[in-house]
Amino acid sequence: MPKKPKKQQSGGGGTPATVALTTAGVDFTVHSYDHDPAHPSYGEEAAQAMGVSPDRVFKTLVADVDGALTVAVVPVAGSLDLKALATAVGGKRAAMADPALAERTTGYVRGGISPLGQRKKLPTVLDASASAHPTICVSAGRRGLEVEVAPTALAALTDATLAPIGRA
Repeated sequence: MPKKPKKQQSGGGGTPATVALTTAGVDFTVHSYDHDPAHPSYGEEAAQAMGVSPDRVFKTLVADVDGALTVAVVPVAGSLDLKALATAVGGKRAAMADPALAERTTGYVRGGISPLGQRKKLPTVLDASASAHPTICVSAGRRGLEVEVAPTALAALTDATLAPIGRA
């Protein structure tokens, strides 16, 4: 069973994601917890460890839309609707990106990919359900580390489009 998450206020060194938030002057909270490599779902593990509803914890997925890598940020309680993602960025077809390519392009490892501070800025789509919450949690750039941030701030920093791309 994971230990109780540790909470920190914004600031400090950290990952490219937390540095991006600090540099932009955005209010955020860092939540860390002991990651269990045997857990079947990184996102559900994060929600459980932090004691946060899974509809407020969002996973970052990298998809290939018509040959272009695209970031999708959806609640961990559901899944990504690839057709809706393609539509949101004006594409025709979407498929999940090769995990190794996603890691090389973002600079993060699978299970710790953050929509913030990526090595290469990719088009980003944030599920519209995020706007129903004052704050949401997304990966801070490594397994066992999440940032809680206002969805409006996340959308602004990533130049994200808000669209209904999640499926329950």
